[in-house]
Amino acid sequence: MSLTAACGGSATAGGGGSGRGAVIKLSDPGNAGVLAYAKREKILEERLKAVGARVEWGGSYASFTATIDAVRSRSVNVLEGAISPAVGYLANGRDLRIFAVADRVTDKAAPYEDGLVVKADSPIRTVRDLVGKRVAVNKAGRGEYLLLLALKQAGIPASQVQRVYLNPAQGASAFATGKVDAWWAIVKAYPEVVAKGARVLLHGRDLPDQDLTIFAARTEVLQGSPRAVQVFLDVLRELTEQEKRDPRKFQNVFLDKGPTALSGARLDEEIAKARYQNVPRPVTDADGAHVTAVAGLFREQGVVPNAIRPEDVLFKLGAAR
Repeated sequence: MSLTAACGGSATAGGGGSGRGAVIKLSDPGNAGVLAYAKREKILEERLKAVGARVEWGGSYASFTATIDAVRSRSVNVLEGAISPAVGYLANGRDLRIFAVADRVTDKAAPYEDGLVVKADSPIRTVRDLVGKRVAVNKAGRGEYLLLLALKQAGIPASQVQRVYLNPAQGASAFATGKVDAWWAIVKAYPEVVAKGARVLLHGRDLPDQDLTIFAARTEVLQGSPRAVQVFLDVLRELTEQEKRDPRKFQNVFLDKGPTALSGARLDEEIAKARYQNVPRPVTDADGAHVTAVAGLFREQGVVPNAIRPEDVLFKLGAAR
């Protein structure tokens, strides 16, 4: 750790859409997490077969925004991310919907999962010191959302800080070579840069963060095969419950040596994250408030050109089986 509404509206899956012939296309889950475990044990293959569907595993991507081209080309049709990049994507299309969310971890004992970082010897000490500086963020994604939220909370016009749009891999390189003054590191990039000595100014958990972890799918998959998507969600929920109880077996799933294998403090940190994570759940009408908050900030700051309504973003699977 990584829909369907009838044109333009939030929809609930009814009795149709048996799932037969459906293909759930996922990015490669790597060497850790519930989907890596499911891939190794062929759990999705078995469970989807019962509704006449199947799974395909594709390429590897660093984040939701990095997966977007694969979503557009339909080589990935179900993915994990956050409301923020989903809103950014939906500003230019309506072929994706959020069908499940996981609430943000708020327990102070849990490891952090993102942060605004600077070099250890940087003169930047507070958010206010970012005025006139270059900050790397993933465009219309969680990094940009959190930076804008931090600037708003500090009373700093966003125009006074230069946002440099880079994906996580590009951000890591730019930060390491001093091409940017700060970086809002997310996903796997955050613990990696901190392990290399970066100093953290702020975490998303320090802000009134309305973003949620999400699972989204292309609309045609949700409309045509809600039962297949429901099976995916059921497996995800079951395995996440298992991972919370016994997180070690969900680490180093395929390899215990090499660049994708974790050990020592990094392994301990991922195990701790797994214990504190929240189990994904189907979206509800109440989640519309989160969409409104995230989309509203993006609209206010000109990140997206138009208002985005919850009914354009959320998809309720219902009880179809």
